[in-house]
Amino acid sequence: MNVTKVLDAKGLACPMPIVKTKKAMKEVESGEVLEIHATDQGAKSDLTAWAKSGGHELLQHEEENGVFKFWIQKG
Repeated sequence: MNVTKVLDAKGLACPMPIVKTKKAMKEVESGEVLEIHATDQGAKSDLTAWAKSGGHELLQHEEENGVFKFWIQKG
């Protein structure tokens, strides 16, 4: 996967991962991929819903050693 930007939101509590994701998404072009790393349990549902409501596509997500990783393609 060709990632344009990586956002480190580890250690941030809700709603900060979403706030940081919104800001980072403004820095990438349509069709590019933003990779987000978060440790907040709520990030999974929050980022999934946010991507859908914003017209973006959640390409993949996984959990590794307590870190949730998301790949969102800008719509």
